[in-house]
Amino acid sequence: MLGIEDCVTEAMAIPGALDALLIDQTSGMAVAVGGGRDEDVDESAAALSETLRAAMDGLALNSPGGTIRINDMIVTADNGHHLLRPMETAFDGPLVIYVRLDPERSNLALARHRLRSISGRLVTT
Repeated sequence: MLGIEDCVTEAMAIPGALDALLIDQTSGMAVAVGGGRDEDVDESAAALSETLRAAMDGLALNSPGGTIRINDMIVTADNGHHLLRPMETAFDGPLVIYVRLDPERSNLALARHRLRSISGRLVTT
């Protein structure tokens, strides 16, 4: 079982991880931060939460029944691979774990596997 800070520490242990955030998906606020982040953490957390929400809304419009559950989301960009994984927890609301990966030193399949493992062991107290 992992606590909130341990969750981000383990995400940062993923090979190639540059930084990580644990985000309250409802409020868009950062719950925990890992790695050297130059930009405003709260602004980044809010934008990442909104990105995930927009993806879910867009996909739901094109899905039978109008509902969708995202397991994880990968965005490849010039500054790295961005991986978001929504989690249902006993916390005040759903959380999202985010990790930015170095494209030269990371393995997306391994990162997805590790985030799935981390999210399954997260316990909020």
